[in-house]
Amino acid sequence: MVFATDVTASRIDFPALNRADSTLVYLDNGATALKPQVVIDAITEYYADYSANIHRGVYAMSARATAAYDDARVAVKALLGVDDSQGELLFTRGTTEGINMLAYSWAQHNVARGQKIVLTPLEHHSNLVPWQQLAQRVGAELVFFDIDAEGALTEAAIEAAIDQHTALVAVSGMSNVTGYRPPLEPIVRVAHSHGAAVVVDAAQLAAHHPVDVAALGIDFLSCSAHKMCGPTGIGALYVRRERLEEMEPFHFGGDMIQHVGLHSSTWARVPEKFEAGTPNIAGAIGFGAAARYLAAIGMQQIAAHERELGTYLNERIDERDYLRRYGKLPIDRAAGICSFSVSGAHPHDVGSLLDQLGIAVRTGFHCAQPLMAHFGVDGTVRASLYLYNTRDDVDRFAAALDRVVNVLT
Repeated sequence: MVFATDVTASRIDFPALNRADSTLVYLDNGATALKPQVVIDAITEYYADYSANIHRGVYAMSARATAAYDDARVAVKALLGVDDSQGELLFTRGTTEGINMLAYSWAQHNVARGQKIVLTPLEHHSNLVPWQQLAQRVGAELVFFDIDAEGALTEAAIEAAIDQHTALVAVSGMSNVTGYRPPLEPIVRVAHSHGAAVVVDAAQLAAHHPVDVAALGIDFLSCSAHKMCGPTGIGALYVRRERLEEMEPFHFGGDMIQHVGLHSSTWARVPEKFEAGTPNIAGAIGFGAAARYLAAIGMQQIAAHERELGTYLNERIDERDYLRRYGKLPIDRAAGICSFSVSGAHPHDVGSLLDQLGIAVRTGFHCAQPLMAHFGVDGTVRASLYLYNTRDDVDRFAAALDRVVNVLT
């Protein structure tokens, strides 16, 4: 399939937006992205033409599957700036599994009683609950960066939270509630100056902004394919080379071993060491196709499109006095996600009525209850943009909000 290489033409690549009967305005990209035809085709082709296992068979179908799986890893590495001399990319089931893998494979062996794990109140539960559980198991202390009223943190807050007792800093690369991107460079610099490791939850960041793990110098990064135009059930965990030597396997079984005896075993080389059993082959192939698709359009172009469209979305929200937007931050630090409440209306009621008008948004606490508490709300309506959204989508959304409010208030 020939697909768009320009963000303004990308809409044609997404079947969900091009059905003859479709009037969909899809604004729930923070939850999952729609899939372009090139990704659907890659997965279908695997299942239809060469659905063999990998790294095992000596026959042609298996060799083709192995090559496609390995090529997918290369494509995702290229998109994320993974330098083989500096680190490795492991396939996971998604961001959540990647962070849990770190908690068991690395942190449980490298975070000691009395040491600190530093987080932000912005975190998705997937980058909070695993560290809560780890802290309870090993006797570590959870410490949180101070954030301002709009949910941002300063370099002074970074300096104040990280010290010589810090073992790990776990931070969202981009809030799934406000779109805010914490300043990773000073976080990494201060953390490393105290010998602490840095893990970035890039579930949102990797889908919407250029990422260069080598340039950032981070130790770990976890992301999910389904937010990046890829399939569900597959993700990636980047691990810096020095940290790989400190990790133990999380899963045990086939394909991660070098030698097995009756009483002991030795492990295969990385990345196989951390990818036990038959992997999600089709998912990885689809992830590779998605990575190539995004790279062809350009993550810089996608980010610029979302900044422009996000500015317009924020303006349309802010001009309505019955709406309150949360996370009013400079557009260069928070673009593409808009969370708000409707005066006198429950978010779920707003979302349900918007659905009847062809508008798909997310409502609730967005797996970020501490940040909801910071804003003093139980939940919000969230509109989140992606490369295929347009000004017309925003205008239709704004008009639909007016109709919904007339019904509810």
